[in-house]
This record gives sequence, C-alpha cells and structure tokens, in this order.
Amino acid sequence: MANQPDTATVVAARAGDPVAIDRLVAGYLPLVYTIVGRALEGHADVDDVVQETMIRVLRNLGELREPEAFRSWLVAITVRQVRDRFRLRNAAADTPLDPDLRDPGADFTDLAITRLELSGQRRETAEATRWLDEENRELLSLWWLEASGELTRDEIVDGTGLNRQHAAVRIQRMKGQLETARAVVRALHRHPICPELAVVIEPWDHRPNALWRKRIARHTRECRLCAPAWQDLVAAERLLAGLALLVPSSTITAGLTSGTAASSYSYATGKAMAGKLAVKAGAGVAQKVLVTALAVSVVGGGGAAAVYALSADNEPATAAPQVIAAPSPSALVLPPSPAPTSKSPAPRRTSSSAKPVVPVTEISAKKGVGVWKFTGSKAALKDVGAGWYYDWASQNNDIPGPTGVEFVPMIWGKQNVTSATLKEAKSEGKVLLGFNEPDMGGQANMSVEDALAAWPQLEATGMRLVSPAVAYGGDTAGGWLDRFMTGAKSKGYRVDAIALHWYGSDFSAASVNQFLGYVDAVHKRYGKPIWITEFGLMNFSGTPKYPTDAQKVTFIKGTTAGLEKRSFVERYAWFGLPAVGDSVDFGLYKDGDSPTEAGKAYRAAG
Repeated sequence: MANQPDTATVVAARAGDPVAIDRLVAGYLPLVYTIVGRALEGHADVDDVVQETMIRVLRNLGELREPEAFRSWLVAITVRQVRDRFRLRNAAADTPLDPDLRDPGADFTDLAITRLELSGQRRETAEATRWLDEENRELLSLWWLEASGELTRDEIVDGTGLNRQHAAVRIQRMKGQLETARAVVRALHRHPICPELAVVIEPWDHRPNALWRKRIARHTRECRLCAPAWQDLVAAERLLAGLALLVPSSTITAGLTSGTAASSYSYATGKAMAGKLAVKAGAGVAQKVLVTALAVSVVGGGGAAAVYALSADNEPATAAPQVIAAPSPSALVLPPSPAPTSKSPAPRRTSSSAKPVVPVTEISAKKGVGVWKFTGSKAALKDVGAGWYYDWASQNNDIPGPTGVEFVPMIWGKQNVTSATLKEAKSEGKVLLGFNEPDMGGQANMSVEDALAAWPQLEATGMRLVSPAVAYGGDTAGGWLDRFMTGAKSKGYRVDAIALHWYGSDFSAASVNQFLGYVDAVHKRYGKPIWITEFGLMNFSGTPKYPTDAQKVTFIKGTTAGLEKRSFVERYAWFGLPAVGDSVDFGLYKDGDSPTEAGKAYRAAG
C-alpha cells in the first residue's frame, strides 16, 4: 500500500490535474491487474477487463464524493467488471474456445510464479489457484491481497457487497477449497507419480476443474502413498505475507493501441490512443484529460512499477519486501529430471529403409546432452556432436559413450553421498556435478543445510565441483542457490562453477532472450563459470504442453548461438537425447541415426 497514491492525489486527479491523474493510474493499475488476473486465471479476457475497468474509473472519477474511499470504490468497480465477464462467458458456454485464449503467455499463475520467484509451498499455493471454482477465484483474488497487506477486510466487504459475517464464512469456505487444491497439486507433482493415481487420471485432459479436483482429492485421502500430500501444509495466510502486486503485461498496452508495437511507443502515440479511449468512454473534455493521463501512464510508466521478491523458499517472509530492479526470466516450470535409475523403453523401428549418409558433425566442447538408456545412445551421442554428456548417475555403466565424448558424473541426492558412490564418481573423470534440483520435492529435495553438510565429502574427492542444479530462482536473493552459495562461502567450501536448469512455457521467439537473460543474471550474481545441465521448452500447466518443431528449432538455434558466444558458459546440455516413449515430443534422437527436427538443429549447433 505504501507505493499507492494518497487521498490528496485522488482529490487533485478528480479536479483534473494531469500529473495527479498520471500518478493515480500508474499507482493503481497493478492492483486492478492483479485482482482481475487471479479472478479470471490468466484468460486473455484479463487485458480487456483491466482496460474496461480503468475506462469506467476515468468516466466516473469526477462523481466520486469521498476521495478517501477511492480504493474501496476502485475494488468494487473491478469486481463488477469481473462478474460481468463471468456472465458473458457462461452465456456463451457452448461456443468453442479459441486455443489462443489459453496460451502459455496468458497464464497468470505462471507469471506470478516467475515474477515473484515463488518456490516451495508458495509455488504450490499459486498453482492450486487454478483448481478453484470461479466464485472462489474472485474471492481469492481479494483475500490474497488482504493476506499480503495490499487490501483491508473492509475493502473486501465493500467490493463484494457482502456483510462482514458473510464475507468471513465465504473466505473460510474458499480457504478450505484452496487447501484441497494444494493437496491435489502435491499429489500430481509427486515423482514418480503414484501408480494408482496415474490410473485414476488417465481419462483426464489435464485441465484443472472441479470434478477432477474432487476425484483426485478423494484418492489422496484414501491412498497410503498420496496421503502425505495433506501433511505439513503451512497456513496460506503465512505463505502470502510479503507478496505484492504484479505489473500489467505489455499486451494490455498493445491492445489499447490497436497493433502499435510496444517498443515504439511515444508521447504522440499515447495521445492518439487517448483519443480513441476518450471516444470509447464517452468522455467530455475533463474526462479526456483523465484518459490522456491513462495513456501516458500505461505507455511510459507501466514498466517501472515495483515487483517484490520473497525472503525465503518454504517459510513465510518476515522482512519488508525488496524491490527487484530487473524482471526475472519468464515462465519457469517444473523439469522432469530422471533419477539415476530412470530408464526409457527402447524404440521400435518402423522402417528398414536405408538412411541417407550424414556428414560427421564437428564436436563442440561446450555442447552436451542429458541421456537415459535407449537403443542407439552411443551412436546418437557421436552423431549429435556432443563434447560431453551425463546420465544423472555417478557412473556410465549403462550408457557408455563414444571415444572422445566426456562423461561427467553426478551425485544426485543425499542418499548418494556414500564413500562407494564418491569413489565411483572420482574414477570417471575430473569434474563432479552436485545435487539434482535440491529445491524440488520430486527431485533431490534437500534443504540448504543438508546440502552444505554433505558438501565437504564431495570436496574431498579433489574433483572440480559444480554447484547443485536448482530448478529455478538461481538469480534470486535469498533463494535456495543464493543461500547455499552464501553458506559455502562462510564455511570456506569450494564451489568452482554454477549449474542451472531452465524450462520455458513461452514458445515464442522471445524465449531465447528469456533464457539467455537468466543465464546472464546468474553469472552476474556469482561471478563463476556456468553449466546449464538441463534446458528446453515445456509447459506443464497448460496447453499446448510442447512447442512445434519450428519453435524448437528457433529456440535451439538462438540459445546455442548465444551460449557459444558467452565465454563464462563452460557447458550446456539439452534435455534430453532420447526421443522415445514419453520424451518423443522434446528429445533429439529416435535411435542412433534418426534425429528429430530439434535433433538436427542441435547437431548443427556449436
């Protein structure tokens, strides 16, 4: 609330002061965007509803009699606009939904996870919001802001039209549904997934809805393997403390300008847009001043709004929020890293026709791949031109590589820190990879303290040590990797390079710079060589789940070119080499000499 305009600003804006109007709009646009975004769960309607809400505010600001009640008035208008959109959707329920309206870029939850660097139970809670009923998502959007200190209970009461007692009952019911949804998210993220649950969800289309929330929740209550999903749930109020507002997406501004590129905005463009909005709002001269200010605010000031980071992974923040000067990379998702024992089924040949002769690819010292066992792995490693590979294990007995391709061992998790495993790893080479996604419950799942306690045993091998590979948030102050590196430095432990994983759910060409920007930010933070041991494009929470061949090729060409140019990037590895079984949509090779389109692009890289 501290960054939002005061009553004096509202009074001046109501009188037509353009500077005050600019401050008012810039200050409150993130609040409107956050309410609408959570209530509509990232549907493309969000942009339209935010625009309509601000137009309605501008149209009626001159009639506001109590400036001190501006926030309550604004919230009430926003809620009415959301409800109107719900009614329009329900009235057109039989109309097929354009797939573009649920593309990865429109996903508000993904945006919140990325921008606010959510992890642990905070991330689970954000993902659980997708499973709420519509009316509960509306209430959640307001209660979330109350829990994070952005709204008061009185403003929720005024905005919803409920009395305090009824609002309290509704909020308790919503919180109960949210807790159920959190258990559902945990069960679905369990790795490996419960076999019985896998059977239950086989007919499911992977779109969160009330029916499947109830079915999955019922299973978790009755299943011995899934029952722990209900345990150790931190109260949602504590998890949400310290979270702040999200900046509106650039598509809102793009929508207002009818196709004008955001990067080419100017003051003149803003004024032209203001004229269109003024007509749309039915505004008189005074209101046109307000609309002009809105245009300038959105065009010139939207990107400067504050985004706040959290101070811990799984525990609620206790300190004041800290402003992040630059946005974090977009759309980090949960990568499906295999444990050392994971195996994929061998592919079947569908044709015995002769393959065309392919020239031998020049080996890139940087370029590598993550490999699990499949027919033709050795030949594929040679064909793709990889300089190195790994298989998430301390040895490569199951996946021997060709001559000249380096194998790099890994100590996967806490259970692998044994004298026998470390001896095995030391016999394989000179570099040792640290733990695999210790910040993920389905992967190594280690606390920073556990990792630091085990690190001296890895250091005793005398090998060059690459840090634990975090799933996300490697550039975040107070994140898992940041706390590990701080602890290692204070204890005098040696960490020679930083390992990262990155997966993007934005399949557009922008994903190249999103990924490279993340790599740059991590290097800037720690000043150490970088190893990217997993990267790719996947969307685990929406559709489509995987990019097209053309999108994969564009991403591979752009990212590998950027990684090769960066002297501080020592190694990078695509996830993964096999394109068989459940990896057919993102892998590189169907067998030893049958690359996918992505495989051909990766073979040409380096």
